[in-house]
Amino acid sequence: MDLHIKEQSERMAEVLRLNLTEGKGIRAISRQTGLDRKTVRKLLGLARGQQKPKAAAARSSILAPYEKEIAKALEECAEMKAPAVLDRLRAKGYHGGVTVVRDRLRVIRPRPKQEAFFTRSYEPGQMLQVDWADFGFAIPGCARRVSAFVAALAYSRYLFLTFTLSQAMGSFLRCMEQALRFFGGRTVVDVFDNMKTVVLERTAHHVRFHPRFVEYARARGFGIRACTPRRPTEKPYAERPIGTIRTRFWPGRHPADLFDLNVQGTKWRDDIFNNLINEDTGKVPSLVFKNEEQKLLEPALDNSFDTDDLVSTGVSKTFRVDFDRNDYTVPWRLVGQSVLVRGNEQEVAIFLGTKRIAVHNRCWNVGKLIKDDSHEQGLLEQKPRAAAGALPPELRGLAGPAEEYFKILAANTRSLRREIQQLVLLSELYGDTPVRGAMGEVMATGHVGAEYIEYVLRYKKGLSPGPAPLKLNDAALDGIRLGEPDLAAYDQLPRKTLDPGEPPEEKNR
Repeated sequence: MDLHIKEQSERMAEVLRLNLTEGKGIRAISRQTGLDRKTVRKLLGLARGQQKPKAAAARSSILAPYEKEIAKALEECAEMKAPAVLDRLRAKGYHGGVTVVRDRLRVIRPRPKQEAFFTRSYEPGQMLQVDWADFGFAIPGCARRVSAFVAALAYSRYLFLTFTLSQAMGSFLRCMEQALRFFGGRTVVDVFDNMKTVVLERTAHHVRFHPRFVEYARARGFGIRACTPRRPTEKPYAERPIGTIRTRFWPGRHPADLFDLNVQGTKWRDDIFNNLINEDTGKVPSLVFKNEEQKLLEPALDNSFDTDDLVSTGVSKTFRVDFDRNDYTVPWRLVGQSVLVRGNEQEVAIFLGTKRIAVHNRCWNVGKLIKDDSHEQGLLEQKPRAAAGALPPELRGLAGPAEEYFKILAANTRSLRREIQQLVLLSELYGDTPVRGAMGEVMATGHVGAEYIEYVLRYKKGLSPGPAPLKLNDAALDGIRLGEPDLAAYDQLPRKTLDPGEPPEEKNR
């Protein structure tokens, strides 16, 4: 070993002599000594101690008068690039190039600290992590983006996956309901990204959760936690499956529709993903869930909760309502009314007060008109310009006292348009016959006005708005319409009738 070191030292001394004393280059030294040129270059480098850093330092000496200005720039913004620093130095009289500045920044720029992470462990049934993932326009002929809803148990890594065409509150809540049924219970806490359906506002010290979702979590019995923004490491068990879905499930998929996509996704989830050995635990999620975690999940509380998409809106002049980027029709006489629109995965129902006035199959496209031809019935009979004081076509069911009522209204300063809207609302909620009776009663006291009619209906007669009509899912039966009976005939009957089982009154003796 000592002999080898001695030979190497002698070679290095000879190479240095030829280079420094005789001024020979690497090629000439190689020919004279018989050493390979790479070996000669290596020996010279070792002997000189790699003098390149000195050259770099000498090159950057032109920046010496500007060191304070460079340090100030990096203090203001540690990520500032060399061209931006160069612009500052130019204003101070620097005439060098950007390469020198870039080399200097590479040496003195503060490096970000490497963050250390704890290896966290969770107890069975402790945590569920939830997230959305966007998969773009994947359904043929549908102008809506496909979203994947992902929920994973932190202990077993058991995954729930479903695809939707909306991330709105209603769709989100329905996905949560599906996940609870899939797992068969709830965890202690659910962790979410800062999605707008969960977090309304976030500051450094405060998180304001969406009140409707807080009510849902209370109704099902789980706690809520929101991740720190831009910190996916706080919910890795939902983030990592999304990457796996993108790389192992999604490539080459050509679903015919959303139903087809969910059929494929469910099969892949149950047959492949949940049976893969997890890289962290070394175990199969489906087996860990079945044998350890499932029995420790708490049953979800069975409190009723409304998961419909809800929108309050007005009926347009074309008797349509706008809901989720589509238009749905309602009966034409409800123009101008304020209605509540409810939507689930299958249908859209429209309510005026507590009464359902229209129902349609939900359209999951964009910019479509979904109409019911029956909503136009009677519209063509409306005259384009009715005489002042004439009974509007929308209130034909109130014929009788209504003619006199509107004749009186026309002589006063009340808004006829508003009066019509209010009377249509009352007719829909209470029926034409009670409204006609209340109208006559109000006029008998010397008044006109929808607020008086409502007072009579609601408080004097104690009426409540009628429930939504019963649907039998048979077009022939559901299409039957019966007129309201005229109860005025009962006013002519004797005030007291004899019950067949009641003994006759004894005459006075």
